[in-house]
Amino acid sequence: MPTIRQLTTELAAALLAIYPAPEADSMAGLVVDHLLHLSPLQRRMRAAEEVPAEVMAQVPPIQARLLRHEPVQYVLGVAYFAGLELEVTPATLIPRPETEELVALIVAEQQATADLTIVDIGTGSGCIPLALQQALRPKRAVGVDISEAALAVARRNAARYQSPVEFVQADILTQEPAEIVAGSVAVLVSNPPYVLENERPLMRRNVLDFEPATALFVPDHDPLLFYRRIGELGRRWLQPGGGLYFEINEQYAAELVALLQSQGYTTVEPRQDIFGKDRLVRATWAG
Repeated sequence: MPTIRQLTTELAAALLAIYPAPEADSMAGLVVDHLLHLSPLQRRMRAAEEVPAEVMAQVPPIQARLLRHEPVQYVLGVAYFAGLELEVTPATLIPRPETEELVALIVAEQQATADLTIVDIGTGSGCIPLALQQALRPKRAVGVDISEAALAVARRNAARYQSPVEFVQADILTQEPAEIVAGSVAVLVSNPPYVLENERPLMRRNVLDFEPATALFVPDHDPLLFYRRIGELGRRWLQPGGGLYFEINEQYAAELVALLQSQGYTTVEPRQDIFGKDRLVRATWAG
């Protein structure tokens, strides 16, 4: 049997057929860690150990799926987000680092606030409310999504961590969930669809062919569709001084700031991600 180091190296070499070296190395490490229940540090420390035959038998089908551009998170069924190991499926977006930055911004601004009620629109795997529940211990946290399949995943993730986050099915463009009480929400957050249809040709196959289109794309003629609607809902749901937080398409930061200001929000500010791009916007509802 090959050693852990050999398996990792051989899998990374196979993935070079479609991925650049750093990404191939990272994927190979994720797969080996997952199969052997190791941390990256443990993998390196035990690199000379042989891989059990029953583990090696799982590698060829995993490698084949990865070489068809299927995201490694869907192949393994898990994604890591803000210290959580979450189930993900093709019904849910794969959580991304920008969304972790959104969570970190909310935690930084709200950690001193007591008795929070948090609502996340377009919750997917439940990553945002589950991370905020863990960090802030709010009085109530609710995740809303149009997809029952996504909500089933979110509920399993909540059960795994014995988290009291509630999940509600609704199309927020046409519905206003009765479970949300007007004037009760301290934090309204969303990572809504914001990729333009005309950006499809620029997207990689592992996103375009596998992740849910309803969670990704917005019509070219109305790129702020979801932000406008959520801003309207926030005017009714947010308590005075409540915070509205968005992940955004960097192309539309200025337009979104102007939109939210026109809706009556104050302290409307774009925030940059670690790459210096405007990927977040926060605002306050004065009431």
